[in-house]
This record gives sequence, C-alpha cells and structure tokens, in this order.
Amino acid sequence: MRVTWIGAVLALGALACGKKTEQQAASPPADQPAAAAQTAGPIVEVNMTGAGNTFKFEPDVIHAPAGATVRFINVTGGPHNVSFFSDSIPAGAAEKLNAAMANRMDNLSGPFLINANDHYDISLAGMPPGTYKGFCTPHQALGMKFTLMVM
Repeated sequence: MRVTWIGAVLALGALACGKKTEQQAASPPADQPAAAAQTAGPIVEVNMTGAGNTFKFEPDVIHAPAGATVRFINVTGGPHNVSFFSDSIPAGAAEKLNAAMANRMDNLSGPFLINANDHYDISLAGMPPGTYKGFCTPHQALGMKFTLMVM
C-alpha cells in the first residue's frame, strides 16, 4: 500500500512539473528581453570563422537596412562574440545598441558563442543610420573586425 501511494505521488509530481500554461509557453524566458525573442524585418546573416591565424567575419562589411536583424553565426574557430568600439558608433546610439544586445557581457559586448551554429541576433529597429565598427573580443588581436553600415 505504501509503495503504491508513493508511486502515485511521484507520478502526479512529474505531470505537474512537465505541464506549462499557455501563457508560460508563449512568453520568453525571464532572463531574456521580449525584444530579443523576436526578430524585426529581414535577417542579415554574418558568419564568424576561424582557422590557424585567420579569424574573420564574413562578410566583414555588413550592409543592413534600419529595422533588420543582424544574425552573427559561430561557424568555426569559436568561441566568438560581438563587441562594438564605443568611439566608432553614431552619436546617441550606444544606449539603443546596448538595449538591442541581449545577455551582454559588458558595455556594447555580447556573450560568447561556444558551439558551432550558435547565433547572436541584434535588432536594428530604431537604430540610427550610420557606421558601427566592431570586433570579436577573443580574436581582436588576430584582426577579427567588422563594419556594420545601417542604412
């Protein structure tokens, strides 16, 4: 009798833990901003690669319309991340850019992408047009830099 009762309690507990409400399933995780969960406009993909002493963003000059989402994809040679030079972005853009960068490590610096095919999205919605220069923190000394042109 005791074993049956314990089994029933465990089964009910497993069912309760695995069930999500419709609201929970539709909302992004608490540690990720809602804006980061959805992409806006077209997606512009940028591959992050590395082998030997050659580490690069492909393309390294990125043209993206305002409202697009730039998707940085770790292809090879990671870990990689996306960081921006604070002195090379349009005036007044730093706060908006930081807000568009989910799970930042630091000011204007995104998290490390460890695994192949991991990606990091930055929405350009509301971003002022201009030139944004950036780099991969671990591979900056090896010349892994990019220029983002927001139209």
